[in-house]
Amino acid sequence: MNASAAPTGDMIIEWDVPIATSDGLVLRADVFRPASQERCPVLLGLGPYAKGLPFQDGYPDQWNRLTSSHPEVLARSTGRYQNWEVPDPERWVPDGYVCVRVDARGTGRSPGFLDPFSPREIRDLYEAIEWAGGQPWSTGRVGLSGISYMAINAWLVAGLGPPHLAAIVAWEGAADWYRDMTHHGGILCTFWENWYDKQVLPVQYGMGDRSPVNPHTGDHVAGPVTLSDPVRAANRSDLGAVIRSHPLDDEYHRGRSASWTNVRVPLLSAANWGGIGLHSRGNFEAFTQAALPDRWLEVHGYEHWTEYYTDYGIDLQRRFLARFLKGAGGAWSDEPRVRLQVRRIDGFQERSESAWPLPRTVWTTWHLDARNPEQGLSPIAPAVNATVEYEPTGDGVTFLAPPAEEETEVTGPLAATLFISSTRRDADLFVALRLFGPGGDEVAFQGALDPHTPLSQGWLRASHRKLDPRRSVPYRPYHTHDQAQLLEPARVYELAIEMWPTSIVIPAGYRLAFTVRGRDYEYAGPMDQVRLTTFKNAFRGSGPFLHDDPRDRPADPFGGRVTVWTGPDHPSRLLLPVIPS
Repeated sequence: MNASAAPTGDMIIEWDVPIATSDGLVLRADVFRPASQERCPVLLGLGPYAKGLPFQDGYPDQWNRLTSSHPEVLARSTGRYQNWEVPDPERWVPDGYVCVRVDARGTGRSPGFLDPFSPREIRDLYEAIEWAGGQPWSTGRVGLSGISYMAINAWLVAGLGPPHLAAIVAWEGAADWYRDMTHHGGILCTFWENWYDKQVLPVQYGMGDRSPVNPHTGDHVAGPVTLSDPVRAANRSDLGAVIRSHPLDDEYHRGRSASWTNVRVPLLSAANWGGIGLHSRGNFEAFTQAALPDRWLEVHGYEHWTEYYTDYGIDLQRRFLARFLKGAGGAWSDEPRVRLQVRRIDGFQERSESAWPLPRTVWTTWHLDARNPEQGLSPIAPAVNATVEYEPTGDGVTFLAPPAEEETEVTGPLAATLFISSTRRDADLFVALRLFGPGGDEVAFQGALDPHTPLSQGWLRASHRKLDPRRSVPYRPYHTHDQAQLLEPARVYELAIEMWPTSIVIPAGYRLAFTVRGRDYEYAGPMDQVRLTTFKNAFRGSGPFLHDDPRDRPADPFGGRVTVWTGPDHPSRLLLPVIPS
């Protein structure tokens, strides 16, 4: 253990502090605490990104965008101790918190078998929380705070009920390993295998002198030893292969998903409207499903990493943590249960609400009409039956609404009901809610990662159409994903498709559109090839959340022509949450 004072003189930093686990492994943690030696509440995070790797070195594209667009991030911090997706010690230690960062088993400077989100890793997090709660510099009250990975495993460990866990700030997480993360609508998402290769394996324990150097200690961030490629491969889960081997929702997935009935710790759940594919559904589920009444929902926009570090996000977190880690009741007493950054085409407008979905929602059905898709989205049900067919590799079919007569807000969860048939035994459906301007150009929005996202997306493998009636509601169908019910070619089937929550104030003259297709959404307007160095693919509208693995989607049975049926006999429709003025 190497303890040293930070250059500012008000912070003690201890590098590679050992945390012994119940199976004898030793994890390594960095501890940032006030130089006053006072007992303080703890902000802890355990993740796979190497605790000694500075944000600006490991994620330079994200860092440059954050600091150039929001210079306030560096107004109160040098950024030198900042890491990816966890609190900045220079912002939190002066406020009377201890920041603890733990390298997950098998990553950074913690040895062991690497298996993300596994029950063993969550047990490690439980034990790290209890270790931190018992340290002489701790008040015994531990909070989990962080983005994405740190939010996901926070919900998982909360289900185990660690006694010292007192609060959670879950910023843009996910909660259901099957529905939120690995199989959207039953269709395999390739994100996790690519993420593993690009962001985790370069800092797997044993990369040693092949890994970056912590600029503060001079040590390599991925361990004191350099192991061979075969040895490291044997020390980790083959994440992509394991996910592919579980195409249905089974015990493997449930063991890596939040158990909401057991989540009883005060919770601030922060979602991103543009987090389609990973970073929104779980945050809404957390707010509506967690057991404890002390839970709040915040929803924002901009990039995935932005608002956690801005003054807006820091203020929100600081008041919440002051209440539940320090007992400062007045800090959070007037906070609305729901805080929304309502999305407009030119920015956001903050608004307080009492519940989610919004109690005054007017659930509005818009019908599809295949006779003329360019005018085929309407609140009036068509009187005539019709069909339209598309090829699964093409652009599908888009149903356009008439121009809005007045400004109209759509905010909340939404769902589609489609009657379809296929020429083959299965079909993958990709649906998107879009917005078009008066001139006919599509309006794209900055997503959590991709700058050209639609308003919402949904997915469903037709053979996974079976619903759980106990958990389904009209605006959020819930599929069991426990069996594949293949199609009879040419037979018509009714499919209920969950779409992820959205918010948009539609200006007068703008048009909503609903697209059905057989592949991932792509923005059709002019755009640059957007890339981040930490992802494999260029972003074209769906970011890195793609469903293009041919092993999951072979031409047989997924290459058939699909027909959408509309009209009185087959009322294909879209349920929208319209908010009165």
